[in-house]
Amino acid sequence: MPMSRRAVVVGGARTPFVRAFSEFIELDGIALGVHAVRGALQRLALPYGAVDALVWGGVILPPTAPNVGREIVLDLGLPPSVQAFTLTRACASSLQSIAEAVHMIERGEADVVIAGGSDSTSNAAVTLPETFIRKAGPVVMNRRSGPMDYLGLLGRLSIKKDLLPRQPKVAERSTGEVMGEAAERMAARYGIDRRSQDEFAVTSHHRAAAAMAAGRFDDELIPVTPPGGRSVHRDTIVRADTSVDALARLPPVFAKKGSGDGTVTAGNSSALTDGAACVVVMSEDAARRHGQAPLAGFRSWSWVGVDPADQLLLGPALAVPRALDRAGLSLDEVDRIDLHEAFAAQVLSVVKMLESDAFARQRLGREAAVGRVDPDRLNVHGGSIALGHPFGATGARMVLTMAHELAGTDARTAVLGICAAGGLGGAAVVEAA
Repeated sequence: MPMSRRAVVVGGARTPFVRAFSEFIELDGIALGVHAVRGALQRLALPYGAVDALVWGGVILPPTAPNVGREIVLDLGLPPSVQAFTLTRACASSLQSIAEAVHMIERGEADVVIAGGSDSTSNAAVTLPETFIRKAGPVVMNRRSGPMDYLGLLGRLSIKKDLLPRQPKVAERSTGEVMGEAAERMAARYGIDRRSQDEFAVTSHHRAAAAMAAGRFDDELIPVTPPGGRSVHRDTIVRADTSVDALARLPPVFAKKGSGDGTVTAGNSSALTDGAACVVVMSEDAARRHGQAPLAGFRSWSWVGVDPADQLLLGPALAVPRALDRAGLSLDEVDRIDLHEAFAAQVLSVVKMLESDAFARQRLGREAAVGRVDPDRLNVHGGSIALGHPFGATGARMVLTMAHELAGTDARTAVLGICAAGGLGGAAVVEAA
């Protein structure tokens, strides 16, 4: 690949991450995305006409406008010629959108691409039961239906079974298992006790709070003023004063009723979150042309699938070593390790497998463990447990934070790993520009 076609991150922006049904309740994924993209372009002083394409990731896609990326282009007032598409890879969606942007630039299809993702759990669609649709559809769609047909329909409908909306359940379609239940199984299987999970969660909060106090996120956060509300300038889920004792008082959320042996709680899990994040990716030639200083580039990518009925959240334990191999690096050689924190149990299980000789032989086809995960290099500025997890935005948030970390410190490389619904996993090796 010619060096002129190397793709680099030159900047980006993200909204503050807030708890669902709070400050951003009136902003859907499109509106949040508009804020993030506008903020990125303003921060870089990049004219709208410089953008070739926009690639967006999301999980909670509006039924009436599922191509969120294109809606962002139109709502923001970017030139109509800016082509855009939306993809979904569950929690790894925006990492995938960035990978697509990089590949577009490497192939010479674009010079400037905005890539990111957003989600608003607050605005998830609440659906009517399928029984209602099946009963009402033939009547509503038939132009010949008259008053008596509608009266007959009402007589066939049950208020409880057919008319009451169903509360959305974040469960696997293939297994019916909620992700937190998978985290409970993971903790039991790999021997991750409650105290270890709570300690990890506290560390995430304390590191995120320290990063905020030190201004580590200032280059990525943009203020957002929701309709009729106050401006939000910072992530609102981070708790600098949390402690292991405080988290120990929280009850398990996903254990079977009456079992009393659960370890996964609201305190050691990521919260339902609203937010958006994006990065601006350019070819090196385009970066020079637009006067932008590159922050970081990419050495490798890896995408994997595992059996969701076995270990739903194990993907990073397979994706990270593959990405490292493709980058020609060992785990000991990377300066930062950034793992998405869906649950403390999941991160600690992945760490344990990366350090396991038996796992390496059984699942990776290698004789020895991938390597030791140094706690001082892991999630140095906290992670999703503290910052929050808007499903479609987390990957972009991780890339943006690590890009600034590599540009502003002596660190030269970072490996990122994300688990995702469906038994998916993704990883990327990012390098200083």
